[in-house]
Amino acid sequence: MDIKKAVDALSRQCPDCVQNLADHNGTCEITVAAQSFHKVMETLHELGFDMLTDVVGIDRMPRAVRFDVIYLLLSTRDFSRLAVRVEAAEGEDVPSVSGIWHSANWGEREVFDLLGISFSGHPDLRRILMWENFEGHPLRKDFPLEGQDFDKPFDTETIKDYF
Repeated sequence: MDIKKAVDALSRQCPDCVQNLADHNGTCEITVAAQSFHKVMETLHELGFDMLTDVVGIDRMPRAVRFDVIYLLLSTRDFSRLAVRVEAAEGEDVPSVSGIWHSANWGEREVFDLLGISFSGHPDLRRILMWENFEGHPLRKDFPLEGQDFDKPFDTETIKDYF
């Protein structure tokens, strides 16, 4: 699949959706408007990007639109790769794509847990790495380096349900 042709087809189906197109060491990256993000992802799935390999969150503090969420897509037909970036402000939800790619379920949960970015329409958005009563999101730039609750005693009741 020619990535340029896929992006052109996407632009025809959803005008003004792609805000930026860049190439990073051979991997094409598009930045997508938040309001059209879910439609773009559905279109990319229809165009042959049938595998979601990763979901990554980035804290860009002190930038006004604080977070970036990047979805790494793969076409298993010809191993074409595409990175899709969407920006999210503090408290703004990103539409979940777990209904399109089931592999997004855990990746979105991880981004939610570690950065606090919420995904609207996610079927099971809860912590996945940190314990349930953990306060804060440890990959945020404003999270204290020594942590917030290391002075509190370890509570075995919070992890009992996991084992």
